[in-house]
Amino acid sequence: MENIMKKVTMYTDGACSGNPGPGGYAALLMFEGNEKEVVGADKDTTNNKMEMMAVISGLESLKYPCEVTVYSDSSYVVDSIEKGWVYGWKKKGWVKSDKTEVKNIDLWERLLKLMSIHKVKFVKVKGHADNEYNNRCDRLAVNAIKSL
Repeated sequence: MENIMKKVTMYTDGACSGNPGPGGYAALLMFEGNEKEVVGADKDTTNNKMEMMAVISGLESLKYPCEVTVYSDSSYVVDSIEKGWVYGWKKKGWVKSDKTEVKNIDLWERLLKLMSIHKVKFVKVKGHADNEYNNRCDRLAVNAIKSL
């Protein structure tokens, strides 16, 4: 019998007060009417790291391999995956086409490992617009900074 993956919808956002500075992240996972919030913060980070941690933490919170659609307002995360840049960087030893080292290699490696477990699709959403779930993640991420 074929093992059918659960379909999870995940919204994510990262926030930073200063860049670098204190930051927070949030993921909202939705499955069959249930919701789970995953939130975290770091005293000294960057916005891109927080955007990545939102996705990573959300995927790490899943107990089984799932089919996940990730909605993010981060061009850095979405484009790096959907346009295949991260795979080229990895193949070239984490060096970009301009010969500079890729930033956040540890997080990219964590994310790629999670993507080998889960079937993940990324969708870019407009940040700070009318998407209630993206706005909710933004509020959660900003509040996480205040908790430091």
